[in-house]
Amino acid sequence: MSTSKKRRLFFKRAALAVSMAIGLSLSASPVVAEVGEPEKEDLKFGFIKLTDMAPLAVAYEKGYFEDEGLYVTLEAQANWKVLLDRVIDGQLDGAHMLAGQPLGATIGFGTKAHIITAFSMDLNGNAITVSNDIWSQMKKHVPHDKAGKPIHPIKADALKVIVDKFKQDGKPFNMGMVFPVSTHNYELRYWLAAGGIHPGYYAPKTGDITGMIKADVLLSVTPPPQMPATMDAGTIYGYCVGEPWNQQAVFKGIGVPVITDYEIWKDNPEKVFGVDKGWADKYPNTHIRVVKAMIRAAKWLDGGKDGLGNRAEATKLISKSEYVGADYEVIANSMTGTFEYEKGDKRLLPDFNVFFRYNATYPYYSDAIWYLTQMRRWGQIAEQKPDSWYMDVAKRVYRPDIYAQAAKALIAEGHAQASDFPDLDKESGFKPPQSEFIDGITYDGTAPNAYLEQFPIGLKGNTVVGSK
Repeated sequence: MSTSKKRRLFFKRAALAVSMAIGLSLSASPVVAEVGEPEKEDLKFGFIKLTDMAPLAVAYEKGYFEDEGLYVTLEAQANWKVLLDRVIDGQLDGAHMLAGQPLGATIGFGTKAHIITAFSMDLNGNAITVSNDIWSQMKKHVPHDKAGKPIHPIKADALKVIVDKFKQDGKPFNMGMVFPVSTHNYELRYWLAAGGIHPGYYAPKTGDITGMIKADVLLSVTPPPQMPATMDAGTIYGYCVGEPWNQQAVFKGIGVPVITDYEIWKDNPEKVFGVDKGWADKYPNTHIRVVKAMIRAAKWLDGGKDGLGNRAEATKLISKSEYVGADYEVIANSMTGTFEYEKGDKRLLPDFNVFFRYNATYPYYSDAIWYLTQMRRWGQIAEQKPDSWYMDVAKRVYRPDIYAQAAKALIAEGHAQASDFPDLDKESGFKPPQSEFIDGITYDGTAPNAYLEQFPIGLKGNTVVGSK
């Protein structure tokens, strides 16, 4: 570390020690153990150019990392596979990840590695967009209000008529998603299946990991920034992706977002911050300090009036070329409390991006288990597993214990209040049963196999794809 960095760090920590001493002397609450010095100070974190990388950018730009004695480099990655591989081989200390990536890697679907997360980066933030031509056909089957605007949420039933026609004509209906274990893959599949459209199965035991077995719609991987151009070229007819790449289609006049993931599953967990388990074990204080900085960033992102008071500044920040690199207006269209479907049909959607409210940053076991149920539903987990297996995997990957240490330290330092978090000493890690899904099916994270039994389309019980 440079001499100037050391000097800044010394004065910051001296001031913090004084403020903590004063705060604790005035408080009746028990003293929280101070987080030790970071074992590693110079860090490199990876991200993909999406608006939900914002906690990383804010933690860097607002000096929250440096407050923790951490000197961070943020580096955009080409795609999700490259990002994960670079965390596994140590080129990156950690990264903005798809929620399914630590789980998929840990259970060995794709590259095998033990990845953990102690921080959930956001809720919601995705949408499904279709080309103008597909939308013009869908629109005929969508209910409209008295003003002539489509009534949302739009169900996949409106797409099924078109998909069926493609099948009759012997033509494939292609759509894009960002990665096999991405939220986008599972959300797109969920929406399609709720409308009676089969999105296909994986069969890893037979070596078929295309996800296209028995599929009515063929889903393939496209990196997020390339989605609009790939659809415009006619390679795909629609896609599920995070922002700003749905709004980009609106601005370019090439497509229409038909539904957000908020409407598919209200307040669904989206990205996480992932690190290798070996790295976390080697640098425990560093890890806690990273989580502290990111909690502060998330809190700032949801600060101000209605939780949106800082969003204009955040939008300007992440529009920089080194972060998302999209026009301010494109990012603002969804980041500042609105969402535009058809051109000109802009609606209020203040919870499209949630970074801190509703305990968004807490790594719930029930969130992890939902992703695992979808891996089983579509065959990425080839065989039936007992409920206890889902719980065991969730506990191996999601680390609320580390989160709690970071949160308690922030409370002691005066950067947060206990009311900002769940009860950190009593939280079970399971949200109450959730029923705000587009198909009305209730999810209870304590009963994953019973949950899977409710779906008319998807694997359940002891069914194995490819078995007789």
